[in-house]
Amino acid sequence: MNMQRFLPPRVLRALAVPALVSVIAATGSIAPASATEPKRDDIVGTWVVVAPDAPFTHHMFVFNADGTMQQANPDAGNPDNSDSDGKGIWIRKHDKIFGKFVEVTADRKTAKFVSRGEVSYEVVVSGNTLKGTASARFFGPDEQLLRGPLPTPLEGKRVILP
Repeated sequence: MNMQRFLPPRVLRALAVPALVSVIAATGSIAPASATEPKRDDIVGTWVVVAPDAPFTHHMFVFNADGTMQQANPDAGNPDNSDSDGKGIWIRKHDKIFGKFVEVTADRKTAKFVSRGEVSYEVVVSGNTLKGTASARFFGPDEQLLRGPLPTPLEGKRVILP
């Protein structure tokens, strides 16, 4: 539809400017002068973490800005059970990060549920390193505690670009 046939040029110009500003603002090209990007927490990112007392010592931790995290490691540390990646949460309290992730284990031979592992941790970030402790507890099908608490120190290095 040709709007020029129905609207005078001055009306078209008056409509064009707000429409253009709306399109630019919607694409993110214009931000209010008072808008500032929130400071990203220094834990956010990807980390190689060593837990020397865990069945498999090397882990990958990913901390997201929304307070969630993921943990992964090869499950080769346990010849009888296979475990899932850990999924968890974290919060900052002053200079420390507190969190917990949960993983599920299955019997390698029967593929049946064995336990739910809950690993609580407390770490401090210093630049591209983190240091702290973790404690694991494992619960059976009836929610009874099977093992734990099993403590371990944690040391990590941030994954960075070359």
